[in-house]
Parts: sequence; C-alpha cells; structure tokens
Amino acid sequence: MHIGIDASRAFLKRRTGIEEYAYQTIKHLSEVIPHSDTVTLYVRRKITWQEGRIVFVLPEIGFPLPSNFRMKGMWAPRFWTQIRLSLEMLMFAPDVLFVPAHTIPLIHPRRTVVTIHGLEYEFCKESYSLLDRLYMRLSIRFSCAVAEKIICVSENTKKDVKKLYHAKASKMHVIYEGYETNFQFLISNFQSISNNKISNSEIKKFNIESKFKIQNSKFILFIGRLEERKNVIRIIEAFEILKKEYRIPHTLVLAGKPGYGYEKIKEKRMGSKQKEAIRELGYITEEEKWDLLRNADVFLFPSLYEGFGIPVLEAQSVGVPVVMSGISSLPEVGGKGAIYVDPMQSEALAQGVYTLLSEREVRDDIIAEGTKNVHLFSWEKCAKEIYQVLSVS
Repeated sequence: MHIGIDASRAFLKRRTGIEEYAYQTIKHLSEVIPHSDTVTLYVRRKITWQEGRIVFVLPEIGFPLPSNFRMKGMWAPRFWTQIRLSLEMLMFAPDVLFVPAHTIPLIHPRRTVVTIHGLEYEFCKESYSLLDRLYMRLSIRFSCAVAEKIICVSENTKKDVKKLYHAKASKMHVIYEGYETNFQFLISNFQSISNNKISNSEIKKFNIESKFKIQNSKFILFIGRLEERKNVIRIIEAFEILKKEYRIPHTLVLAGKPGYGYEKIKEKRMGSKQKEAIRELGYITEEEKWDLLRNADVFLFPSLYEGFGIPVLEAQSVGVPVVMSGISSLPEVGGKGAIYVDPMQSEALAQGVYTLLSEREVRDDIIAEGTKNVHLFSWEKCAKEIYQVLSVS
C-alpha cells in the first residue's frame, strides 16, 4: 500500500495545536507502519537565497525516517493545498491520503482520511474573524462530505461534527491524541542534581526565579494561545480574587503567543491591580514549557471550547493538579484528575485554585488521579489506531 500524508504543517519550528498533532502522528506512524508499505510525506518547499542564488529547501524533520518513507517537496506561491497538492493527487495519487490538519485538497483519492480537531469557530464565534469562520466552515464541511473516513479527536468532536455537518456516523472514528514528555530534559536535570550535589528544590528556585523572574518560586500557570477562546481574561479575574480574598503569594504566569482578541487581554492585564504579579512570557520553547509545568503549583485550563486538550495531559504527567472547564471534550481528557468549574464564573475558578492550594488531601487525590489518567493516552496508541483506519479498505 502506498500511503500519502499531507505533512505541510508538521515540521514548523514553532508548533501549536494541529501542527503538533501532525508532527507527533507522523513521527509515531514511522514506527508503526510496516516496511511493506511505502509512505510519501508531502511538504512545502521554501524559497531561500544561498550563495548568491535562489534555492528550494525542505523543512528539517527532527527524527530519522525509515527506508520506506520519503519526503516530496512541492512549491506554490499561494493555495498550496488546493492547487499544488491537488495537482499531485491528479498525477500521482497514493492508494490512501491521510490529512491530519482537516483541509482536504479539491482533487484527492477516493480513499482519503481526514482528522477533525474541533469546531471551536462554531461555538466561540466571537473569538474568530468572519473570514476565518467562513474559511473553516467551508473547508471542514467539504472535508466531512468527501472523506472516506473521518477521525475525530474526542467523542465530543464527533458529536458536534455529526450534529452540525451531518456526517455519517459509519465513517467516523474517535482516536484520542497523546502527549509527549520531555524525558531528555528530565534526565539532564537529574544529572545536574547528581553532579552538583544540590537539591531539586534549590534547582527549582534558581530556574524559576532567575529565568522567569517569578518571586518565591510560587506560581499558577496557563499555557496556550492568549486569545478569547482560552478565557484568559477570566483567568486574570480569578487571580485578582485569589490575591484580594485569599492573600496568596503566587505569581500568575501566562505562556503563549498572542491570538485573536489579544488586545482585550493585554488591556485587562495592564489595568489590573495585580499586574506586577502577572508574568506574560510569550512563546516558550519545549524546555521552558517543561520547566514551568514541573514547578507550577496549579495548572489552569478554563477554555471555552476544546477539541481535545493536550496541555492537560502534559500537566498531569508531571504531577501538577489541574483546574479546568467542565465543558466540551475536556472531561473526556482530564478524567478524574482535575477540578472542573464553570468557565464563565471567575469566582468558581478562583475557588477551585484555592482548594488545591489549601486542602492537601484534595490536592493529593487530584494528582494521583491525574497520574492514572495519563496512562490512557499516548501517541503510540494514537498512531496504531490511525494506521488501522488507513489500512482497512
């Protein structure tokens, strides 16, 4: 079998959401797909200037490809998916095409499998521009109509796709995403502790206070795009309540690049009486992400809608208690390892955080349940189930 994969969004240096899904599924499919199958990764070729001439370059992958995998770089000035990838499908179509980022090219093989990550733009319309909503609605509706099989990343996403786009239940499959722990960084940190003969708490204090300018090494953490859908304004409101009513010594850390509606978030932060205790870090590296996650006292994720929610699993995997929304797919992801709140109520969010800070028994139970929960999810399991869908005609 010849499998084609749209890898155009998989190998970006700064990946979020769907890009991370594309990267991880391709990485782990390379370990799952037998050598009797051949795989072509369709990637964007970029134009660059080298040694006085224009050259086309391929993206860096970041992991070794097996011998039955190959990259095919293709260039187009615009509309790469609908023009350049369509032309490739017309001339050299694989037996099955896998599209991990929801947009199927106009010309495609009969056997095309697409992943739908969520319909945020339908449920949080105020968080998207009219043009973005129109594009997403048209492209995903088309993908649901023409795909032979649809992978949904949660039961909630499947329910939404079926209800709003009338997709046939018989061609829909729920395959949960996984999470990635930065084991190499944890190993290097352990070696630093051993070689320098200093305690983990001392390393924690040094890293957090010096690298991120967080006083007392005590902080509450949010990681994600700073946009309206992520409910960042209510996170700030809840933090103000925690400071005023409960006198907590913590810093609020917001890590992620700006998104739609960021100006309102910035205005709220700058106008807050607690602005000196709010740290906005912007985009962070993988190493910085794990450094923050391992040392946070509480992880917040009160999103107004999520197709899945990988950051929740990442927090649980390193023993950080989570407070998050009890809506959309999030209860599926968090299981019993989180405190769920109404995301529209800042007071409820503040109370959930304070419960974890002040009640040791509750905190320990949430951490224990979160540690159990993450074992239900992995990229290896995700890749195996995707390959089963791809290989069944």
